[in-house]
Amino acid sequence: MELEGEVLEEVVKRLRRAQGQIGGVIRMIEEGRDCADVLTQLAAASRAIERAGFKVVATGLRECIASPGETTPSEEQLERLFLSLA
Repeated sequence: MELEGEVLEEVVKRLRRAQGQIGGVIRMIEEGRDCADVLTQLAAASRAIERAGFKVVATGLRECIASPGETTPSEEQLERLFLSLA
């Protein structure tokens, strides 16, 4: 599966956002910041990663449906991939 155009940009943007948020979480922990603030940032990073993952899975499913071939994952494999994000 190849991500192209807007999908690629969107996934990379979300992952870079998560990367920045994780860096922020590390700094907050090192500085001894309030637990609630740390958890809020950690939750935001987690959501950014989840959204990127869901976008990748959705794109993969669309490609598999549009052009099934020899490498098309089975329904069970697709279900496992999707649930791995849950």
